[in-house]
Amino acid sequence: MSTPSSHWFEALADHMGEAYLRYSFTKGTANEVDALIGWLGLEPGMRVLDVGCGPGRHTRALAERGIRAHGVDISSTFVGIAATDAPEGATFEVADARALDVDGDFDAVISLCQGAFGLAGGAGALDELPVRELDEPILDGIGRALRPGGLAAVSAFNAYFQIRFAEDFDTFDADRGVNHESTEVRDAAGRAVPADLWTSGFTPRELRLLARIVGLEPRSVWGVTPGDYAARPPAVDRPEHLLIAHKPG
Repeated sequence: MSTPSSHWFEALADHMGEAYLRYSFTKGTANEVDALIGWLGLEPGMRVLDVGCGPGRHTRALAERGIRAHGVDISSTFVGIAATDAPEGATFEVADARALDVDGDFDAVISLCQGAFGLAGGAGALDELPVRELDEPILDGIGRALRPGGLAAVSAFNAYFQIRFAEDFDTFDADRGVNHESTEVRDAAGRAVPADLWTSGFTPRELRLLARIVGLEPRSVWGVTPGDYAARPPAVDRPEHLLIAHKPG
């Protein structure tokens, strides 16, 4: 894998550590993994790459089902948490999703809960390129990691939802499709620090177009909520889209 470079999320991950797993959106792992196994046709012994794995909850859950899962994340803190007492078949590595160096032999690649895809924007990055161009290398790396015929599952924030349910502390950049949130994050002891979050929002059409740009063929885009993955059409009131795409071969 590539040597990671600096990313605005790293300092937040270092502060949160295991407290990240207290957030409500992390509690639906079993539902999410069960849905992914069905959509991606995963079976014991297959190889899955988890891009932006965070503390490794999806990677570990896949390994517990007999699937060989490798998680990568830019945060060494999160990778250390993920690797602690990891089940057999789960491995982890510090790597930058924006510049993946992979062998192209994975049966499936996942990138969920904005662990990587959708976080390429930032204070400096937004001055340079539209965020869709910044996120494109991440999707390209996902495609390169797949074997011919392999499948990818990538979640992204729903731009429609972001606009409709914007909070007072949100600032949405309509030109680049990036939401800037000023908030705070807490560590395991409850200590809070200020945090600026830049999250890209996408429409289903954008996701399909980006997939085709990097050589992936979209199969479906579902409207999902963390912990409630089901084959539903995209909707304004569902916070995320989930793209399923395959690599022609």
